[in-house]
Amino acid sequence: MRQTITFIVTQDCQLKCKYCYLVGKNHREKMSEKTALQVVDYVLRHPTDFNTDEEIVFDFIGGEPLLRIDLIDNVCAYITKRMGEENNPWQGKYSFRITTNGILYGSPAVQQFINTYHNKLYVTISLDGTEDKHDASRVYPNGKGSYNDIIKNVPLWLQQFPETSTKVIVSSENVSYVKESIIHLCDLGIKYIDVNPVLEAGWKEGDDTIFEQQLIALADYIIEHDLTEDHQIGCFNIQIGKKLSLEEEAQWCDLSNTLCVDANGFFYPCIRFAKFSLRDKQPWSVGSLEHGIDKNKMRPFFLLDRVSQSPQKCLDCEVASGCGWCPAENYDSADTHTLYQRGTAVCKMHKARVRANNYYWNKLAYKYNHQND
Repeated sequence: MRQTITFIVTQDCQLKCKYCYLVGKNHREKMSEKTALQVVDYVLRHPTDFNTDEEIVFDFIGGEPLLRIDLIDNVCAYITKRMGEENNPWQGKYSFRITTNGILYGSPAVQQFINTYHNKLYVTISLDGTEDKHDASRVYPNGKGSYNDIIKNVPLWLQQFPETSTKVIVSSENVSYVKESIIHLCDLGIKYIDVNPVLEAGWKEGDDTIFEQQLIALADYIIEHDLTEDHQIGCFNIQIGKKLSLEEEAQWCDLSNTLCVDANGFFYPCIRFAKFSLRDKQPWSVGSLEHGIDKNKMRPFFLLDRVSQSPQKCLDCEVASGCGWCPAENYDSADTHTLYQRGTAVCKMHKARVRANNYYWNKLAYKYNHQND
């Protein structure tokens, strides 16, 4: 699996999305160029701490990372220079990744950056679907929706990254817009669409029924309009909804190949263990630029697996495959300071997805079996 190094370049963002797990976003904490370059130097000086067999991805995140495009540009220039040096285990095996809200995508500074690093760059814009669905959650601090500020940049984004994907976040506030939103994204030309219900608590009674109805209606549309060949919609997957053996899905989220660094040079298994991501717990740092990675603090993450984290009802579940969890959300919602108490807030939503997924594949099989009748 590829190695990912994540830079939290800022904790600031123009938006205040209702479902955002970054509960402590602020204007103050911004990574300096000195710290960012030290991160690069640390990684290259300590290759044995990381997976060198495959590509290394330098991931820039926030907040909204494009607020720091000048910093990102300088860091990528430095990485490119260092990657050309001899005895580099990742020579020729590196890339850059940015996930953005898309507001600044068309700005001259961002476009110059993209033109410079396009061959090594992957950019994802977060777009929730139609204007109504998007603006139900992805809003400015004053409550104004952000759809119109983002949609104007989508044609350019798709021209530059035609094989890109987007992620639709489903929450209680927007679950009734799922079908029309995914159709809208397909109409825009986006071919790869993930559909992810939020893992945190906050679902209301009946949301799972609405979700199932939305996905069944979406399945009908996709099959009737022959979108199955050119689009991949993440909510419909042949592997979803099966019973798992104990050997399968050892860990939903593999934290053994990720390292996240904040503005102060502290290391985390991922961004969700940093202070501004946590509601009720203290940050879980696993080292720092000054002291390096503390392997004892990393040990619990290497030991995580589905069995150790899940209650018995999850282990016995007949439709467990595809039901996700987040180790950091487990930690944040647990009664104690533990990684081993799996959150189950998404259980009903997963089962609704499974029922709709079964409907989709049965209908698709029927169509193919009878299309020549």
